[in-house]
This record gives sequence, structure tokens and C-alpha cells, in this order.
Amino acid sequence: MSRLILRNGHVFDGVSNDPPTVADVVIDDDRIVDIGPGLDGDLEIDCTGRLVTPGLFDCHVHFMVDGDFSAQTHLQSPFSLQFFQAAERMERTLGVGVTSVREAGGSDAGVREARDRGLIAGPRMQISLTMLSQTGGHGDSWEICGGFMPGMMDAHPGRPGAIVDGPDEMRRKVRELIRADADVIKVATTGGVMSSRSRPQHAQFRPDELAVLVAEASAAERFVMAHAQGTQGIRNAINAGIRSIEHGIYLDDETIEMMLDAGTWLVPTLIAPMGVLEAVERGVEIADQVIAKATEVVGIHRDSVSRAMAAGVKIAMGTDSGVTPHGQNLRELAEMAKLGMPGDQVLRSSTTVAADLLGVSDDLGTIQVGKLADLVIWDGSDLDVSNMRSRIHTVIQDGAVVAGRLGD
Repeated sequence: MSRLILRNGHVFDGVSNDPPTVADVVIDDDRIVDIGPGLDGDLEIDCTGRLVTPGLFDCHVHFMVDGDFSAQTHLQSPFSLQFFQAAERMERTLGVGVTSVREAGGSDAGVREARDRGLIAGPRMQISLTMLSQTGGHGDSWEICGGFMPGMMDAHPGRPGAIVDGPDEMRRKVRELIRADADVIKVATTGGVMSSRSRPQHAQFRPDELAVLVAEASAAERFVMAHAQGTQGIRNAINAGIRSIEHGIYLDDETIEMMLDAGTWLVPTLIAPMGVLEAVERGVEIADQVIAKATEVVGIHRDSVSRAMAAGVKIAMGTDSGVTPHGQNLRELAEMAKLGMPGDQVLRSSTTVAADLLGVSDDLGTIQVGKLADLVIWDGSDLDVSNMRSRIHTVIQDGAVVAGRLGD
């Protein structure tokens, strides 16, 4: 293999607290093999005046939807179309520098394997398959008419049904998800914005159900992520030992302290409720009660996340892309910065911290010798994250250029 050298870039390695330093990064095959000044290689990318970072993570995406989650869209779409659409959305995501994702419900093992075999381009993936929900909970698609609304997590042979009640059912369902090759288990411990008749503030699942879930997941060496928006449901998730809180809309000071004490991660998805309202503006058909909830939570969500940031909660970048169209992932970085997180910390949340959350920091999340060569080159050398999409120069995954350009 030819040695690829990234020449004279401002390297944000995700390790040092110092400002990025000018250095060469040498890649051989799929690994970083050297970092420093004056190195040599066979193929060169001139990074003078440019920032070099690890490949970014998005810890909360849904590839089976793309900013249009109306029932009518699902009803008018052939079943298999979603998989072909997912491939295009994955490539779009990779093109903005997101080289790793945690898929928070929708994609099955075949989608992940198609990427791993090189049949389609996209971020490396951890998949949850679906989101476990109690009857009448956030993931229950039953409507007041007595029918079930079609959606992105309907059961099929590669994606088990998601409704479960009681500890015994919970134990079996987690085992079904593991059998279907889920990398991570996702559960809704509260209602949500997008489910028409559940409330974000209401806790869902009782502590004994969550205890069984975490025990079964842990026995199979899987982490658990919780859709958790209301205060009590967040607390229940923390007490159960769930690894990450997704959304965290109604955080109070006591709950933030609980997260700090337990070492729980927060994945804010700040652009998600904004995405619901933007979909309405585009003409997507959304229930009035969903619009009302989205409008209600935007400011509350931002305040909660801001206080969690200030307190030192571990923040991992996640967008809920799918609620917003894929490829807009970098908007989340700007929103995090608006809440007071410095640019270097925003980048850490999108690389180092996210890799820790997903348990892949041995190979990813930093620029270090021996790590997998997932890297992004950005025009300009500063750490201003306000408009990162306009700065993308080159995206490298597994040592190969997968988006952008080699030269100027």
C-alpha cells in the first residue's frame, strides 16, 4: 500500500489540551503510522492552513427516515425502498465528515453489514434495531382510532417488535434484540415529542423492568441508551445504570448531579425539536399535538443542556438526524457552541467523548499512532464550529479518501 501523508496540517488530535499544532500525519493501509514534522509518504495532501481532526461521530441517527416522518409517506412507499434510501443517506452523512454513528432505531444488521462489506458507503455503525417501549409508550404506534400508524421501526424479520411489558417480557425482548445482532439496546423511559399521545414529562417503564433490561444487556456486553426527556424518567434510567441519556429535555439540578455521580453521558440532539418545526414549514403532515410539544420544548431543552454543560456532564454529539434531513449533522456543533461550549470541547464531544461513549476509543476518536485512519480535513485552521459544513475539504475513512478532494 502507498503511504498517504497529510502535510503541514493544524492537527487537533483530541488528546492534548493545547491548541492544534502543525504536523504531518502519515497513513499506511487503514492506520495512522506516524505524526510529526518533516515526514515522508508516497501520496500527499497539502493541509497547509487547514485543520485536521479525527472523523466525527454522531451518536443518534435514524437512516430509515429523512425529515419526512408522516404516515402518508410510509403508506405510499414500497417496503424495500427504505433500504436503498438508507444507503444514499449514509453516503450523505459520510460526506459531511461523520465517519461513525450510533443508529438509534431503524437500520437492521443487513444495513450495517452492507457497509462493512463495502457494498455501500457510509459511516461505521453501531445499531440498536428498534426502541423498546411499554404499551402506550413513546414507541407504541397505536392511535385513538384503533389502528397502528406505520413508521420507521415497524417489525420485520431483521427488526423485532418493540412493545414489552413487565420484567419477564423485557428479559425475552432484550434477548431477541441481541439474537438479531443489536450492538446497543435502546429503551424509552419517557414519552416523547413525536408520539402523538405520550407526554415527554411522563416516566415509562418501572424500575424492575429497567433493572432486568440492563442486567440482560450487560450479560451480553451491550450498552443501553435511553430516550429520556422527562425528569423522573431520566432519573429512573440513571438509577438503572443506563449509559446514556438521549435528549434530556427536562433536566433539573438534582438530576444533573445524579448524572455526574454516575458518570452518565448526555446526547443532547438540540436540532431535533427544531427539525420537527422545520418539517411543518416544508409541508410535512404532522399532528397538531406533536407540533405543540415541539414548540413547547425547544427553549426548555436548550436551558437544560446548557446547565448540564456548565456542570461538567459528559456530552457526546448526537443529532437525531432523520428528524432533520441527513447531511445536516454539523448544525448540532453550532448549536452546542451557542450554549457556551468552546469550539475545542465541541470537537471533543464529537470525537473523543463520543468514542468513549460507544466503547471504541481503542481504535477511534483521536489522532494517534496505531489508531484507525478516520480523519477530516477542514479549510481554515481555527476551531470555530459555527459553519463547519462549508469548510469540509477531505473526508478519510479507513485510510481512503471517501469524500472531498485530494488537492486544492
